[in-house]
Amino acid sequence: MNHVVALALLGAVAWGFWAVFADIATRSMAPEAAMVVSYTVGIGVAGLYILHRGTSVLGNDPTAVGIAALAGVASGIGAVAYYAALEAGAAGIATTITAMYFVVAAVLGIVFLGDSLAVSDAAGIVAAVVAVALIAY
Repeated sequence: MNHVVALALLGAVAWGFWAVFADIATRSMAPEAAMVVSYTVGIGVAGLYILHRGTSVLGNDPTAVGIAALAGVASGIGAVAYYAALEAGAAGIATTITAMYFVVAAVLGIVFLGDSLAVSDAAGIVAAVVAVALIAY
């Protein structure tokens, strides 16, 4: 199996468990508290991975640190919204809709990074949006 595919599948499975555990946690604690616990533990896991790989924590490009911080702001906003959505309604709907972040990433990649979009990519995105709409409503 392709290494990228294997890692992506591991990520998908892990995030699937994360979504279920987050839903269960928000049944008996505030979503913002569940998020803080979840992300704090997640930072610990990332720290162990950094130690395992021997990676420089900040890298060599100071600009990248600022961009990573902006990614953290976006991730934090998304996480707060996601956990609040879990508290407000069904996990299947909240998870399915927020998982559509890849559509936003694809559009931003095309607009700002010069990524190309093949017809099959566009068809896949449209199919995913239709699938989410069917699940959510």
